[in-house]
Amino acid sequence: MLTRRDVMLGAAGAAVALPTMNSSLFAQAGYPSRDVHSICGFPPGTGADVFVRWYSKMLQDRIGRTVVVENRPGAFGNIATEFVARSKPDGYTVFIAPGSSFLAAAPSLFKKINFDPMNDFEHVTTLSKLPFVLIVSGDSPHKSVPELVEHLKKKGDKGSYASVANTGLVSSELFKASFGLQTVEVKYKDSSGMLNDLWGGNVDFVHWDPIGATPHFKTGKLRALATSSKDRFIALPDIPSAAEVGIANSDVIAWWSVHVPKGTPKEIVDRLEKEFNEIVKSDEHKNFISPTGSDPFPGNPQVLRDILARDLKNWPEWVKIAKIEPQG
Repeated sequence: MLTRRDVMLGAAGAAVALPTMNSSLFAQAGYPSRDVHSICGFPPGTGADVFVRWYSKMLQDRIGRTVVVENRPGAFGNIATEFVARSKPDGYTVFIAPGSSFLAAAPSLFKKINFDPMNDFEHVTTLSKLPFVLIVSGDSPHKSVPELVEHLKKKGDKGSYASVANTGLVSSELFKASFGLQTVEVKYKDSSGMLNDLWGGNVDFVHWDPIGATPHFKTGKLRALATSSKDRFIALPDIPSAAEVGIANSDVIAWWSVHVPKGTPKEIVDRLEKEFNEIVKSDEHKNFISPTGSDPFPGNPQVLRDILARDLKNWPEWVKIAKIEPQG
């Protein structure tokens, strides 16, 4: 009976016997031969950590090797991102992350980052995407964007909107710009205070992620008027897109993606792309992300590079529109 040692020794002997063959093919043939580390930029137990762990478990089941989730939270994802950028490019460090924020937004939100979002990584593929949602209280008289816009124009700078995240802030400011509104931002540290003021009539609207909002849609305590995206989402079939309601300048989405350190052999990148795309196309994946308002987002390295390049170009303008002060 052949042991793993026999197989590895045989592969090594073949490599010696055929020195002209690309050695990376042997690396791929034996990959993975040990545990893979999946780097998570969030604390254990958070919603985003659940996402990373789910994808990591699915990858583990497909490659037949343990995928160890390693939490490196802090600095809004910069700690984890820099760690991956400086890791050995051997395929054993995988970054499953919200690339829209950790990579695309970071250069615009921070005065200094210690990694190059485009050039310090091999970009494997996209995984899923979700928009922010324009929301009013469930008892609001405004049942459409035109009705809300008419109301806000009458209020002028007496109208207000809530913001609890930079993406929501950007979405709200693009909405304002599209209709020439003077509505004023009110910042919140967490969603509980924001919801209480929205329900109490102290703010007129908010752009919020569907993960937190969907349970309140079902109870009728919140009403969705539009998404922040150009196209309608499969997971949110009853919510019109920004373009459908006249917010022509908005296509703001959050997207999850997979990255490895720059210099990881192409054959390993290709293997990871194949495995993750099989996960993304599965019914199990659709069932996992649909309740969060997310759609599957299959891709490849070029698709990921293209959307990263697009958002790296967009975020400086969004930061300017939203008057966000970069952090030190």
